[in-house]
Amino acid sequence: MFDNLSKFLIQQYSQDFAAWLLGEPIALTELQPTELSIEPIRADSVILLKSQQVIVHCEFQTNPDRGLPFRMADYALRIYRKYPDRNLVQVVVYLRETTSDWVYVTQFAGNQLRHEFQVVRLWEQSPEVFLQRPGLLPYAVLTQTNDREALLREVARRLDEIPDRAQRSNLTVSSAVIAGLSLEKAVIQRILRREVMRESVIYQEWETVLKAEGRAEGRLEGRMEGRMEGRMEGRAEGLEEERRILAMKMLQEGLSLETIARITEYSIEQLQTMQTQSDSTDL
Repeated sequence: MFDNLSKFLIQQYSQDFAAWLLGEPIALTELQPTELSIEPIRADSVILLKSQQVIVHCEFQTNPDRGLPFRMADYALRIYRKYPDRNLVQVVVYLRETTSDWVYVTQFAGNQLRHEFQVVRLWEQSPEVFLQRPGLLPYAVLTQTNDREALLREVARRLDEIPDRAQRSNLTVSSAVIAGLSLEKAVIQRILRREVMRESVIYQEWETVLKAEGRAEGRLEGRMEGRMEGRMEGRAEGLEEERRILAMKMLQEGLSLETIARITEYSIEQLQTMQTQSDSTDL
């Protein structure tokens, strides 16, 4: 969900993101990953925009990913092969605060290859930049603050000032989804108006994801009950395989890796491996 939402925002408000990431509000258009492919690219995780002078490769990460530095180097080489004369700006934006050392890694090094990229940790950023531009408002609540509820109320106030109704509703839903990384659902619903969100083109997808999460959690709860009964009766065999089947089912349903990790207790890296193995099998 966060990948798709960030794609939507950066495509709809490319000048706002360019002002933040490049320091200049230039117009950017989408660059399709298929234009760079020699081998398949995980298109759900890649955001590529271009102008006549620059290409922006942006990755939004909820959790640290050890494989990300290599991917950044890989994409850089692909982009250089296709567009050797354009300036490449690569930025990894970490959304959720963490103490992991991986969010401070800004380069890939292997054999004689060394490649550098930029990293932004939102919790270290000043909220002022994000409050000034509509396309960045949804990320403001994740920036540096001692009071996230107050910051979300300020976001809500600025959203209410947006005259275009469709734009206001889309940004309100986006703000609600992203705020879920740092605030409780009840707090978000109290501050952001639900009736405004219902008019958004994003709202239906968000509701579908929430319902899918609820179904997945219900399935896991049932399996956990079965696990306890199995232990009591001495039948614990096959539980790991059931957990794996459940994770694969949720991957096929399109739930986010973060959601599946939370429900199944697999790590992001383990789920990515499962996803890669499944893609290879499909081919």
